[in-house]
Amino acid sequence: MKTKILVVDDEADLELLIKQKFRRKIRESVYEFVFACNGQEALARIIENPDTDVILSDINMPVMDGLTLLTHTHAQHPAMKTVIVSAYGDLGNLRTAMNRGAFDFVVKPVDFQDLELTIEKTAEQVRQLRDTLRAIQENNILKMYVDETVLNFMTRPDFENRLLASETVEATIVFLDICGFTSLAEQLAPTDVVSLLNTYFDVMVKEIIAQGGYVDKFMGDAVMAVFRGEHHLDRAIDAALSARAALQYSSAPLPSGFAYRPEVSIGLNTGEVVSGNIGSASLKRLDYTVIGDVVNVSQRLQAAGKPGQIIISEAVYLKVKESFQCQFVSEVTLKNKSLPVKIYEVVA
Repeated sequence: MKTKILVVDDEADLELLIKQKFRRKIRESVYEFVFACNGQEALARIIENPDTDVILSDINMPVMDGLTLLTHTHAQHPAMKTVIVSAYGDLGNLRTAMNRGAFDFVVKPVDFQDLELTIEKTAEQVRQLRDTLRAIQENNILKMYVDETVLNFMTRPDFENRLLASETVEATIVFLDICGFTSLAEQLAPTDVVSLLNTYFDVMVKEIIAQGGYVDKFMGDAVMAVFRGEHHLDRAIDAALSARAALQYSSAPLPSGFAYRPEVSIGLNTGEVVSGNIGSASLKRLDYTVIGDVVNVSQRLQAAGKPGQIIISEAVYLKVKESFQCQFVSEVTLKNKSLPVKIYEVVA
């Protein structure tokens, strides 16, 4: 891996000397050197070469000295490491340089063998730091695509052994579908569709998280949320009520010429579900999710609802009627159910 080194020094012959001493490593593309004659010029070279790994800087230079340069680079480019190379090797300069973020200090006249070892040590530190920063960035990106519940599962010490394991848990499943969005999406530019949908999703997800739920998946213009733990049914209904209200009063701007007020139809059901990784191990495509009749009924209750309705079954109604205001809607036939199901709407 090539190490890019910025040399900052006002001595005219230093560039030639470095090129001579490191000609083999330059020829083999182990090192790539960039040169500047003062700190101000060095900042311009860094802008031109943002992949700079190591800075070798003198202290006493015109326009901008090395210690001032160090202040800028340490604050603006923390992944780059600076080695001070100077004849001013007194303790005061050394302490000032270290306090401003210098990684090491080499005294002139330069022992090039020592300098090479210092460059290698510094470059390795830079690589480790950048690997760490990259891992943090990748982890943050992963969190955008993977639910926190899945991340917690993945970090368990027995993760590999439990990869295809499943468990039965008590949970409440909520399906929230944005009504009329499909027909709106057919009229909007693709970028507007994605931006608007993400805005609406964000509004609902905040209410789900606020009640201790988590998003299992996004499906088109619908959200599937799961609530587990103490009082999961009550918390799920509270989240549904809050999401409905928040979306109704959403101020997300529409492109000129469009009039649309988002509404959501919600289906909610509770009971035992199977939780685990569902998919194909051979394809290496698994989805950590919940499945079962409770999930299916929740989705079908949502489909039976009208815009603005939160629909529950009679069985759920009997559990929550003392806590929430509900009203009878109708008797419906749900797919794969032999008998009609009485459905209720949660009003408040």
